[in-house]
Amino acid sequence: MLKVLTAGLVATVMMTGVALAQETTIRFTLGWKTQGSDAAFFLAKDKGYFKEEGLNVTIDQGEGSGATVTRIMGGAYDAGFGDVNAIIQNSSTRPEDAPVMVYMMWNQPPFAVVTKTTSGIEKPEDFQGRTLGGAQGTPTTRLLPVFAKKNGLDMSKINVSNMAPNLQEPMMIRGDIDGALVFNITSYFNLVLNRQDPDKDYRWFQFGDFGLDLYSNGLMVSRKLIKENPKAVAGLVRATNRALMEIAGDQDLGMKAAVNFDNLINVEVEKRRLQFSFEKLIVSDEMKEIGVGDIKDDRMARAIGFVVEGYDLKRTPTPAEIFSREFLPARGERNLVYTKN
Repeated sequence: MLKVLTAGLVATVMMTGVALAQETTIRFTLGWKTQGSDAAFFLAKDKGYFKEEGLNVTIDQGEGSGATVTRIMGGAYDAGFGDVNAIIQNSSTRPEDAPVMVYMMWNQPPFAVVTKTTSGIEKPEDFQGRTLGGAQGTPTTRLLPVFAKKNGLDMSKINVSNMAPNLQEPMMIRGDIDGALVFNITSYFNLVLNRQDPDKDYRWFQFGDFGLDLYSNGLMVSRKLIKENPKAVAGLVRATNRALMEIAGDQDLGMKAAVNFDNLINVEVEKRRLQFSFEKLIVSDEMKEIGVGDIKDDRMARAIGFVVEGYDLKRTPTPAEIFSREFLPARGERNLVYTKN
């Protein structure tokens, strides 16, 4: 009997070892420091959804949603959460190295100009003769001339003051600048942390509402991973989608996973950020039509055109170079229904 048990135990250990040996490690980078809006990745890891797909996903904090692209291109990471517009920029010059977006999470762009309601700025034309603070190189700052052209503004009449991102809200609060060129999901909560009321006391000019119908952040992977292990890419997308569906109905579930990843986060603020991401960036009429994770090719083509113009790119990538729907779960599995709780 002992021999039988021992043999069975050895067989189990050997089978487990084989399973572990076959598990694919994916090095994943976030777009920034730990935020509630990243909860789907934490939940997929916590609940074993990545593991069920045969994946060992290691998650690191990021240095900016644009930096996600360069981190993957440099080979340090296989996948990450970042800005599709940074893919467009890099694909223009290095199409063979730029990552591919495989799951579009933020259907709406976060790029915005925010002003105090007391500033007297009530429409884009009012930016003329004013000073806007922008961090050099960020999409909002770089695309401002395209925004101006689209809305009939004279850029020579708009003063842009270059500054570090962490100075934008404080300088606007003090009145040193008339408005700031920001990511709404970042700036909104910077204002909250500065004891401001971003809804009552500030006005938001979203680029997407004024002609720049851009896409934004999502799950991207390296071309190397797609070529060498497409099954792993499909599993990564499937697990992330599964977690996002759950969090759409229960944000507390997502926050628990976020705290497990980083117990130093401000839970109240990050839960609001998570909800903000659904309400302002994920849920849209288009998302309801085509399902979360997908895009419309004609809209992507227009978005590529805006980025090519804003960054003065020499080559215009095609939508197929930037986004692949090859790894998306079936449409019925991407029917996201958001319920705030």
